[in-house]
Amino acid sequence: MKWMIASDLHGSDFYCRQMLDAFEREGADRLLLLGDLLYHGPRNDLPRGYAPKEVIPLLNGAKAKLCCVRGNCEAEVDQMVLEFPVLADYCILPVGQKLVYATHGHSYNTENPPPLMPGDILLHGHTHVPAWQEFGEGNLYLNPGSLSIPKENSPHSYMTLEEGLFRWKELESGEVYHEVKV
Repeated sequence: MKWMIASDLHGSDFYCRQMLDAFEREGADRLLLLGDLLYHGPRNDLPRGYAPKEVIPLLNGAKAKLCCVRGNCEAEVDQMVLEFPVLADYCILPVGQKLVYATHGHSYNTENPPPLMPGDILLHGHTHVPAWQEFGEGNLYLNPGSLSIPKENSPHSYMTLEEGLFRWKELESGEVYHEVKV
């Protein structure tokens, strides 16, 4: 199964359309969204194409293929307009003999990790900065970066996961700029 993994859309109609185009281009089976879908939050500038009401039908149109976790900008009112679950704090994906603990990153992160076995993977967004680094007892922290508001001069980006290979890709071109095999 091929996963596309993205985070921090922050209500951008412009980047939501690019994300869905990339999902189609990738031919992925599922799209895992790591939170902050509709709102920009008080610490961020408005992203290009900020239009949460336009994002709602785009995401609802893809609901059968979406798996989402709650970001720090999600609220219960979001669940009233979105036709797929968005309020889970985490989800777990098996990858070979390892588990990927996918969350937004505002509650569970490398400073406050969830219960992980040695070798398990912590996957989260929130920082808007792509990451691939070891921490803890042989654990790996991965971050796809941000779709709409990248930080620290990183590209608008997402990741794919297929057969234990994580690939970081630029949103518009789909060009791979990093990969990690687990």
